[in-house]
Amino acid sequence: MKKEKRLIPEIVTPLRKDTINVPNVIRECTGIKIFGKRIKSICYSTDIAIIRNIDADAVIAVYPFTPHPTITKCIIEAADVPVFSGVGGGLTQGNRSVNMSMFAEANGSIGVVVNAPTSKETIYDISQMIDIPIIGTITSEFTDVREKIEAGVKILNVSGGKDTAHIVRLIRKDFPDFPIMATGGPTEESIIETIEAGANAITYTPPTNGTLFSKKMNVYREQERLDNE
Repeated sequence: MKKEKRLIPEIVTPLRKDTINVPNVIRECTGIKIFGKRIKSICYSTDIAIIRNIDADAVIAVYPFTPHPTITKCIIEAADVPVFSGVGGGLTQGNRSVNMSMFAEANGSIGVVVNAPTSKETIYDISQMIDIPIIGTITSEFTDVREKIEAGVKILNVSGGKDTAHIVRLIRKDFPDFPIMATGGPTEESIIETIEAGANAITYTPPTNGTLFSKKMNVYREQERLDNE
């Protein structure tokens, strides 16, 4: 029996018509189910205005500074979807990363993200203190993935630039069923390649506030021109 494709009702209000939509092709991945929530698309941003106005399933909030409780708390409170909170692992190691992880969990994070250089000792210490998954970042094909998994990582976050799909493919050879989220790249073709390589979920970098505002200003200018003709 042929399955009939049914219409999906969609509700959009006038004030929310400018919502950022993640590429539809991301829906082709399997997703990762965490505490009953199936997550396929993950917004990579710490901009609260972007986070409030994108249709991604979750947010990954990592940034190139020492993780701070205030930032973690603000993002979790602002988001209306699950948040994966960065807890360091580069310059920030040991007890501070453990404490940040406990703080993130207490404030509602669905998972914590450790940076690529995070030691297995720090990962293990975090795993003993929290009851949400640890997401381990992989930036190179030379990373010891097995060591991270054995230390307590529950999801891999592959961020290898142009080599991301290649890295995902290599990981899949040794870990065929392990959960992987990965950067999809700038085009639908690169997203499809990453999914076909074995990624279960895709992280998407949305346009910046500046880029979006520039487009809106052009619309306003054109409207003023038409109003004055």
